[in-house]
Amino acid sequence: QVQLVESGGGSVRTGDSLRLACVASGGTFENYAVGWFRQAPGKEREFVATINWSGSRTVYATSVKDRFTISRDNQKNTVYLEMTSLKPEDTADYYCAARRYTISRNVAEYRYWGQGTQVTVSS
Repeated sequence: QVQLVESGGGSVRTGDSLRLACVASGGTFENYAVGWFRQAPGKEREFVATINWSGSRTVYATSVKDRFTISRDNQKNTVYLEMTSLKPEDTADYYCAARRYTISRNVAEYRYWGQGTQVTVSS
């Protein structure tokens, strides 16, 4: 059983940056691919970025590509989401999730989820 805890959210202005962290416990972290997803009020949860177990492969949603960077430190059991050039439309609750080995954009394919961290971007 893997437990995930997100941190790093907050309230920022347009153009600012934030770094989210997702710390895992309870499993062999290297066995899991990790994804970041977000959910804005009244909207469905959507894919943001994902990274494979070794960090050698990453995939991004078109809306965040070239602004967000996902990375991981397996020694620290942590996955990061560096967010730059933030926009009001990035406002959402951000969740990290884990699945065995391979990456996926599909929310339904992730078994383990954190509780989320809120990001608010004002203009």
